[in-house]
Parts: sequence; C-alpha cells; structure tokens
Amino acid sequence: MRQLSAVDTQFLNFETATNVANIGGLAILSGGLSRADLLSLLARRLHLTAPLRLRLAFVPLGLDHPYWTEDARIDLDYHVREIALPAPGDDEQLGEQVARLHARRLDRGRPLWEMYLIHGLAGGRTALYTKVHHAAVDGVTGADVLATLLDTSPEPPEIEMAPLRGPEERIGTPEMVTRGVAKAVVNPVHMVRFLADAVPHLDEIPLVSQVPGAGLVSRIARDLAARLSGAAEVPALPRMPVPRTPFSGPITAHRRFAFTRLSLDDVKQVKNAFGVTVNDVVMTLCAGALRRWLLKHGALPDQPLVAGVPFSLRALGDQGAGNQVTIMITVLATHIADPVERLMAVRDAMRLIKERSSLAPARWIQEISDMMPSALTGLAARAAFALFAGSAGPINVLISNVPGPQIPLYVSGVRLLAYHPVSVVTDASGGLNITVFSYDGSLDVGVIACREMVPDVWTITHHLRDALLELKLLAEQQ
Repeated sequence: MRQLSAVDTQFLNFETATNVANIGGLAILSGGLSRADLLSLLARRLHLTAPLRLRLAFVPLGLDHPYWTEDARIDLDYHVREIALPAPGDDEQLGEQVARLHARRLDRGRPLWEMYLIHGLAGGRTALYTKVHHAAVDGVTGADVLATLLDTSPEPPEIEMAPLRGPEERIGTPEMVTRGVAKAVVNPVHMVRFLADAVPHLDEIPLVSQVPGAGLVSRIARDLAARLSGAAEVPALPRMPVPRTPFSGPITAHRRFAFTRLSLDDVKQVKNAFGVTVNDVVMTLCAGALRRWLLKHGALPDQPLVAGVPFSLRALGDQGAGNQVTIMITVLATHIADPVERLMAVRDAMRLIKERSSLAPARWIQEISDMMPSALTGLAARAAFALFAGSAGPINVLISNVPGPQIPLYVSGVRLLAYHPVSVVTDASGGLNITVFSYDGSLDVGVIACREMVPDVWTITHHLRDALLELKLLAEQQ
C-alpha cells in the first residue's frame, strides 16, 4: 500500500458538486474499434499501469492522507463503457457528449477511472474518451496511462503476461490511525519548513501575491537566502492584478468542451521567424483567441489577463507515482492589439518565469499542502474556494502545453488521428481551461469551460485558428 501525498489528497478534498477533479483525453481513431477488442487489450496490459489498478483506502476520521491499495478484482465491464452519437455524428455533438461525461464525479469505491468507446462519428471514425482522477495522475503519469494502450505499428506486439506478485503488504486500520496521530504531533515542523521555504516565493502564489507587501517580503527573503548561500539572484515577478472576466468566479456543475487541431509546422514557422519558442507561440495564440472572444462579448479588460501555467517538477526520466506539479502565474498580453507586439510581450513574460523556475523551482502547492494537518485539509480547501466567491479569483485561465510523440500511433491496429486533452476548471482557476498536446505534426487542443460562463466555447477554437493564420501571414513577410 502506498500513501497519497498531501498534493494528491488536495485533489480529492477540493471536489464539490461543481468542482470536479477529472483529467482525461479524447482520442479520435481512424476507423472502428470494438468494445471486445478494447477489453481484451486492457486485460492484457492492465498490469503495466498502476493508476488503473488501485483504489482508495481511507483513514478513519480523516486523521491522515488515504492510501492506495491494489484492487484484486477490477471490473472492466464497469469501467469500460460503450455509447453512440446520433447522426450526423459531428464534432460538436462529440464535444457535448464528452462535456457531460467529464462533469460526472468518479466512484471513490472503485479504481478512479472510466473509459468510453464512442461510435457513430462522421467519416467512419471512433472516439475513445478516458478520464482519471487527478489524485491518481498528473500530466506525465496520465500520458503513461494512454501509452499503455498505444503501439507504434498497426500490428500490436505480444505483451508478456503479468508477473506473479506476492500478496500486497497491508496496513491495518489501527496502524493507519497511529501514523495519523504521530503526524499530527509533528505538524508544527511542517509549518516551520513552510515558513522557511515558501516565504521567498510568496509572489508566485496566486491570491497571496496580490496582498500588499507580499512581493516586498518575498524579495527580501530571497535576497537574504541568496547572500547566505551564495546562489544566483532569483528575478522578481511583477505584481499581477487579476481583472474580472465573464469566466471569473464560482463555476456551475455543467461543462462545455470543444477541440481543434493546429499545424505544428505553421507554429514552428512563426517560432523561427520571430526567434521565440513553440510554447511562446502557443501562449500567444491563446492570448489572441481570448482577446477576440472578450472583444466579441464587450468584456476586454484594459489590463492583461493572468494565466496559471502548470509546470512539472519531475526530473528527466522520473516516473514516480503521485502528483509532482506546480503552477506558475504569468501575465497574458490580451490588452495588446498588435499580434507581433503581443508575441514579444508573451515571450518576455514566459522567459521570466522560466528563469525563475530554473533557479528556484516553485513548490508552493506541495509546501502549503504539507503544512496542513490532514484532518483539516478538506475543510481548508473548501474554505479557500469560498474566498473566491464574488471575486475575479487568483487567476483568469489555466493554459497547458504538453509535448507528445511525433509519430503515428495505433490502438488495436486502428490509427490514432488526434488526442485532445480534457482538463479541469474550478472556482479558483476560473471557468476556462485550454490544454494543448502535440502529436504527429499537430497541436491537438482541448478547451473545457463552465457551460454558463462560456456557452459558445467552439468560437474559442475558431479564434485560435484565426490567431495562428494571422501570425503565419506576418511571419511570411519577415
């Protein structure tokens, strides 16, 4: 049995009727795939991915973080489901169906995942939508779950049968309680460590960074630490006030989902013409799309939006379990009308947080989570979310860019055409999330939103394509 980390547990604690911590992906396949073939594939490969085999074991009275325990009898018939779209089976129908599925919470009495085989797509295609709880995976381990089903050729290789394992080492309820009480006794140590490690990074923490004086305290603490250690000076972040937008504030329980594909070659053409990175271009496309959407709704703020950008804390090659992720905040130059000026502003903002992260990786999510007694974390998470009611929130939007394989992949011999991420929206992060996954020469985009805040979510995908075309034409003039 393995215990959830404090960060893993936070993804369980913040869930409510409206805040749901599912992350997933929508795979579009070139042809038909039967449920029988999918079940057979999973049965042969389930031993390769732990998140699909584990279920939660809770500590009585919430005295400590839960544990993962091996589920000896995984009911694949429950986890793998089959549905069909009515004719004509277009993309908007598929997005609407995925939005409904994604908004439903997972059963915590079972392994925290579900898979839906969706038939009836136009052009003879099939879709495979998978969702996993964020407590079980982060971006890296989530991609590993997908990789379990994928092959590099239409002929699936033979996979060795699961090796025989001895019985799992079990931790009884009395030992769980004893460990939880012992941790509560030493919890003040976590508070001291938080004060020592996190204070230099107060200007990175959404909401906290807006408190008057937080930046000054953070800078003084960093300067002192640098002098004592002789380390390089960490650059300061500017104060980033969060403007109100139509997708700010508490979200509802309902979702909209849209997706599109962008040419990676076109993005690289822009990158090369202006001397920036692929990620700079992606962030600028998001800024341009959001600017267009806000202008259309008469809601463009005079100041830039503030974006949360997830960063992995994993070392290269680290495949360890649990969430190892943090969020950096940056300004998104939606207030700049000129596309090239906007790109340069985004480049400068992203360069700043990259330089800062490389010198002192932000671990504030882990540090805040570790300092809280386990029995209070659920209450604290819900109280923190309640603070955002009626405010613009600590950020306006979440934007992620995840690199993926640049070769064709297959599921049971059927070619994977595209893989669109389906992520999370919350009261804290705002009612909109744009996640990009690069695959086989394209950037596969997934846009998830609160249904009431952004009912026309498909227009954002149109604006993304328009923003890329605009920059591509300007790049050709260089």
